[in-house]
Amino acid sequence: MSHTVFVLNHIAPEADKDNKKLKDENEKSLKKFEGLVKKQEQLLRVAFYLLLNLAEDLKVELKMRNKGMVKMLVQSLERDNPELLILVVSFLKKLSIFIENKVEMAENNIIEKLTPIIPCDHEDLLNITLRLLLNLSFDTDMRSKMIKFGLLPKLVNLLNNENHQLIVLCILYHISMDEKSKSMFTYTDCVPMVMKMLLESPENLPLELVSLCINLAANKRTAQLICEGNGLKMLMKRAFKFKDPLFMKMIRNISQHDGATKNLFIDYISDLADTVIRWEDEEFALECLGVLGNLTIPDLDYELILKEYNLIPWIKNHLQPGTAEDDVVLEVIILVGTVCNDDSCAKMLAESNIIQCLIELLNAKQEDDEMVCQIVYVFYQMIFHESTREVIVKETQAPAYLIDLMHDKNAEIRKVCDNTLDIIAEFDEDWAKKIQLEKFRWHNSQWLEMVESRQLEDMNDPYIDAYDPYLQDTDILDRPDLFYGDGYDPAMITDGHLTPEYIDEYSSNPYYGYGSDYEPYARPDSHIGFVMEGHPVDEYGQPIDKYGQALDPYGRPVGPYGSGYGDPYMNGSEEDYDYQGMR
Repeated sequence: MSHTVFVLNHIAPEADKDNKKLKDENEKSLKKFEGLVKKQEQLLRVAFYLLLNLAEDLKVELKMRNKGMVKMLVQSLERDNPELLILVVSFLKKLSIFIENKVEMAENNIIEKLTPIIPCDHEDLLNITLRLLLNLSFDTDMRSKMIKFGLLPKLVNLLNNENHQLIVLCILYHISMDEKSKSMFTYTDCVPMVMKMLLESPENLPLELVSLCINLAANKRTAQLICEGNGLKMLMKRAFKFKDPLFMKMIRNISQHDGATKNLFIDYISDLADTVIRWEDEEFALECLGVLGNLTIPDLDYELILKEYNLIPWIKNHLQPGTAEDDVVLEVIILVGTVCNDDSCAKMLAESNIIQCLIELLNAKQEDDEMVCQIVYVFYQMIFHESTREVIVKETQAPAYLIDLMHDKNAEIRKVCDNTLDIIAEFDEDWAKKIQLEKFRWHNSQWLEMVESRQLEDMNDPYIDAYDPYLQDTDILDRPDLFYGDGYDPAMITDGHLTPEYIDEYSSNPYYGYGSDYEPYARPDSHIGFVMEGHPVDEYGQPIDKYGQALDPYGRPVGPYGSGYGDPYMNGSEEDYDYQGMR
C-alpha cells in the first residue's frame, strides 16, 4: 500500500507539468493563429477594397462574378472583423441589384449568414446590412427566408432606433406584402409600435409608415389589434381632421373584415355619408364611399340612411355612363349591392329605375370584369326579395344579359350568374325554359356544331330540294329528329317527346316482330335474343316457324344468304313466305 502511494505522488507532479506545458503550447498556437487570421483579414480587406473599386466597370464586375466572387463574399460573412464585414456587405449590396447575383446569393444562404449581424453594436455595419436586406427583400423567396430565420422580431425591435427606422419600415413593408406574412406581425410588438408612431406623427405622415399600416390593416387579426381600446376612434378623428386619403384607405381595409370590428363603424355612418354627399376632396371621399360599401351589417338601417342623406338621386346620377370616373362608379355599384341586403331599400332602388342604369352600364363596360361582376351581384341581391324579383324578371332584360354572361371567361362572374339564374328559373317558367336551352347548347356545343356543319353540307347538295331550318332558328329540345334518325314522324311529336302512338307503331309493326305487348326497354331472357310467345322453338331454344325454318331474333327466316333471306323453295312455295319472315 505504501509503495502504491509513493508511485502516485511521484507521477502527479509529472502530469501537472505536462498539462501546463500543453496548455502553454495551446495558448501560444492560438495567439499565432489569431495573428495569422488578423493578417489574413487585413489582406482580404485590401483585396476586396481593390476589387470593389475595379467593379465600377460593369465588364470587370461580370468577370469577377464569373470567377465566383459572390460565393467568396458570402463565405466571408462568417468573419468577426467589423471593418472587413462592412466592406464585404457593401460589395454584396452593390452586386445585389442584378438578379443573377441575387440568385447566387440565395443559393449560398445569404439570409442565414446575415442573421447574426442583426442587431450589432457597430452602427455602420448594421446600417449597411439593413440596406443589403432591403435590396434582397424585393424577392418573395428572400422575404420568406427572413421570416424563417427569425429576422422579423429583430427588425421590429429596431423601429425604436431613429437612425435605422426608415430602412426598417421599408423592409417591413415589403414583408407585409405577402398574405401569409401579415399574420406573423401579430406575434411581435409591431402593431402597437406603428400605431404610436402613426398617432404621434405630424400632419404629413411618412409614406413608408402609412403604407405598412395599410398592408397590416388588410389582415383580420392585425386589424383587430389596431382597433383595440380606442384605436379606431383615434384613427377616425385624425383622418377627418387632416382629410388624408391614405389614412382613410387604412380605415377602409379595416372595415372589410367581418365581426366585431365592422360593428364599430356604426358610430361614424353620419360622418362618412356627409363626406360622400359633399364630395369636396375626391380621393378622401372615394375612400369614405368604399367604407360605406363594406358595411354589410345586418342591424344597420339602410333605409333611414338613404332617406336622411337623399342618397338615391346621388347614386342614380353617378351611375349614368360617362358622368364619373370608373373607380367612383365601381364603388357606387358596390354600395348599391350592400344596400340591397335590405328589402325596403332594394324596392326603393328598383322603383327609381336603378336597374336600367345598371343595364346601360353593363353594355358600356363589358370589358371591365370587376364592374360586370359587381353589377351581376346587385341583380343577385335583388332577386332574393319578392318586391324586386317581379320588376327584374318581368320589366327588364336583366335575365337575358345574365344568360349571355353565363359562360363568361371570368369564374366569379359565371358563379354569380348561375346562382342568380337558378333563382329566376324557379320563379318564372318561360325564363326557366330559355335557361335550360342555353345550358343544353353550351354543354353539347361540339355535337351541335357537328350537326350544323352536316346540315350545311346537305343544303349544298343539288339533289336535296329542301331541308329543315338551321339549329339556331329552332328550339333544340324540340328536335327529336336529331336523336331518332330518319324514321320519325314529326306529326307524332308533342312538346319535344315521343307520343305513345309513335312507340306503338314501332312495337306493333310485324317487321320488327315485337308484338303489341313489347316493352321497348325490357332486357332479353337469354343471349339468343327476343323469343316471342306463340313461336315454336327447336331443341336448342332457337325460334323456328311452323315449317321448322330457323328465325333470327326479329322473326325473319335465316337462309343460306343470312338473316332475312329465307329460301322459298326449301319448304313449300314462294307464296308461303314473305320477306319479313312472317306467314
